[in-house]
Amino acid sequence: MPRTRLTTKKLAQRIDLSYFKRPHPFRRWRTFLSIVAPVLAIAFVAWATVNRNDRLYSSGKMSSGHAVLTARCSECHVKEAHSFSAKASDNACRSCHDGPIHHANQLFTPSCSSCHVEHEGHRLLAATPDSNCTQCHSNLHTTGVPSQFVLQIEGFDARHPEFAPLRPGGVDPGTIKLNHFVHLKPKLQGPNGLVQLDCDDCHRPPTSTAAWRFGSGQPAPPADKSMPVTLKAEPPSWVPARAYMAPSTYANTCIACHTLQFDKRFQQSVPHDKTEIVHAFVVQKFQEYIATHPEELRVAGPSRNLPEKPLPPTVRVLTPPQWVAERVAESEDLLWRKTCLLCHTLVFSAGAPLPVTAKSNITSRWYPHAVFSHQDHRFVKCLECHAAAAKSKETADILLPGIRTCEQCHHKGQESAESRCFECHTYHDWSKEKPVKGVLTLSQSLRHD
Repeated sequence: MPRTRLTTKKLAQRIDLSYFKRPHPFRRWRTFLSIVAPVLAIAFVAWATVNRNDRLYSSGKMSSGHAVLTARCSECHVKEAHSFSAKASDNACRSCHDGPIHHANQLFTPSCSSCHVEHEGHRLLAATPDSNCTQCHSNLHTTGVPSQFVLQIEGFDARHPEFAPLRPGGVDPGTIKLNHFVHLKPKLQGPNGLVQLDCDDCHRPPTSTAAWRFGSGQPAPPADKSMPVTLKAEPPSWVPARAYMAPSTYANTCIACHTLQFDKRFQQSVPHDKTEIVHAFVVQKFQEYIATHPEELRVAGPSRNLPEKPLPPTVRVLTPPQWVAERVAESEDLLWRKTCLLCHTLVFSAGAPLPVTAKSNITSRWYPHAVFSHQDHRFVKCLECHAAAAKSKETADILLPGIRTCEQCHHKGQESAESRCFECHTYHDWSKEKPVKGVLTLSQSLRHD
């Protein structure tokens, strides 16, 4: 039997037009939620308002350095015309602290917020990812003159070159003749018996207040005279006097063992100074001595006695200036040719009455484009990093640890020390930092209940 097709009118009669009047679980839940949800939302907003909880509208906690600006969003987020959002602008950053660019010939200058990401909690804003650095340094190009730096660096453990002083051809420019191997030997003869020297007997930061073991007891020179002040790579918070080692001085490290005596008549040593000052000191001492010991003006000549034929010694009578001149010549010959020459390089010029002492050229800072702190590494034995010092016999040896030594601790992984670029390098050229005058008051920066 063929099926009869219903008309539209017949089909419409099957629709229950009163379906919405009958109870249904979905409609009950919809009604319940449409009432409860707004009530809960209003209650939460009211609770957050009473408790000053800004999680409803805040992008996240500010860094510790900007925490005082938590309630001052407009200080950083400056509203611009024809713009819906108010982004943090570089001008807002520079209103409080000016960060000069890296190099004058860099291709572009990134925005402040591209490297220093805010609203991620109390983190260190300087802890930037390596990608901020490698966007240029993985394939370095500059404007104007060619770059003096390695062109392809992708990270500390990825195509990073050996430290510049340790590359082939590097030598220590210092002129002080120092044999570390000899000085680190056990049972050395010290001023009061046998001694064992340690690294901190000669190498300490300028801020150290401990007495020098073999020093004169005189106070160390101020830190600003013995260490370089803020250099290009150093951020304002960096303290070179705590990070680097001060150049060793004769008065602090050598005087007890290496005395500068010049004649058996005197217990006093000559001053550790320029040859002109040493000469004047020696002359004065002999002049004072002969004034109180005139009997020594009679000087016996050298004995030429032959077996069984003794001859009386010849005796010369000198004037005080002659006697002083001869004694000074003898003492200075000992000083210039042996005592001073043991450590210093002396330049003897024809016709010059006195030699010239070459400048010591002790390097205060080996890595001018990086920051390093001995203070942060003080828990490690010195020879763990400066292992070459125990075998070094030449002044020209550079005793710095190489990159492989640093990589033992500084590498990727949760159990390692920080190894990102910012740990050793800074972006801004702080030597060109501009002074900033404060404009905020405490009442503007702090929240009030």
